[in-house]
Amino acid sequence: MSVIDKPKLAFWSDTEELECVSFLPEAPNVMTFCFQSVSGALFSYDPGQFITLELPVPGGPLYRTYTISSSPSRPTSLTVTVKAQAGSVGTRWMLDNLRSGMRLRAKGPAGNFSLVHHSAPKYLFISAGSGITPMMSMTTNLYDSGRDPDIVFVNCGRRPSDIIFREALEHMASRINGIDLKWVVEETDPFKPWTGYLGTFNQLMLGLMAQDYLEREVFCCGPEPFMQAVREVLIGLGFDMDRYHQESFHAPEINAEETPDDVIPDEKTDAVIEFLASGITANCTQTDTVLAAARSAGLVIPSGCSMGICGTCKVRKTEGQVHMVHNGGITDEDIEDGYILACCSNPIGQIKIDA
Repeated sequence: MSVIDKPKLAFWSDTEELECVSFLPEAPNVMTFCFQSVSGALFSYDPGQFITLELPVPGGPLYRTYTISSSPSRPTSLTVTVKAQAGSVGTRWMLDNLRSGMRLRAKGPAGNFSLVHHSAPKYLFISAGSGITPMMSMTTNLYDSGRDPDIVFVNCGRRPSDIIFREALEHMASRINGIDLKWVVEETDPFKPWTGYLGTFNQLMLGLMAQDYLEREVFCCGPEPFMQAVREVLIGLGFDMDRYHQESFHAPEINAEETPDDVIPDEKTDAVIEFLASGITANCTQTDTVLAAARSAGLVIPSGCSMGICGTCKVRKTEGQVHMVHNGGITDEDIEDGYILACCSNPIGQIKIDA
């Protein structure tokens, strides 16, 4: 689809491939990739949701989950902004190989980390590193509404050059009232003065940044140690943690779903999984996950975090019982409809899966 074509008045679904139409370096080892639907369909999602990309890396497809950094208020394209960490495979492949004209399969969008579920008159967005991506999506969405929002936007990085979207956010803040940007870095860059906050995020900084923080709805995203530090700051200041929301693709140490007490998987007890759509039957033990059994049988079930968080490996169970301990990647409604997360479900006896 060229830039002069009218968009198709239909919404994209993950049965259709995405086409990479452009890419933009943002910071060291950080790049934004822009996608459009092959048919020209529009994108509909909640600001802050994520998508799972199927990456054709050597040796077979790799599934990686990324937050959407664009806003649904700009529905003709979808962007993800990715950062390659040490040892990255999928993200490194994207930075080195993904270019305009290439097409990828994707699953989603998914996730509940969005202000649409927690509407409030005042927001406090706190992020670090690539955790800024859902905050960018939500801020752009509020900016595009045409109304003046009330956002205190805090982003923490190692140095100024590591701050993603700085220029774009400062442009939005210059065009409307109500976007109050606060940058925090641990060290300065040479040859350029720094006038923002220097150090690590703490209670004193928060009091200076947003004196009315107790009145705000807080969204936080970043590495788990950073989010733990933010939680400790807020708890220490008496913040109502029911108004605190975070996004992470690392297994949480708290608030995981309680282990069902009706069955306990036994490593000495055999189990059988029938994958109906592919006609494969896998023999395993009760301590094997559905995902592991599928892979051993040569069946590919898309997966992302493998910790019950992202929901990429959701499949429908048509018969039998599983022991599932997840970390928020599936809703109660989906479970009632028979869906499970393959990465954290253990078969009890014989089960049938629609995959």
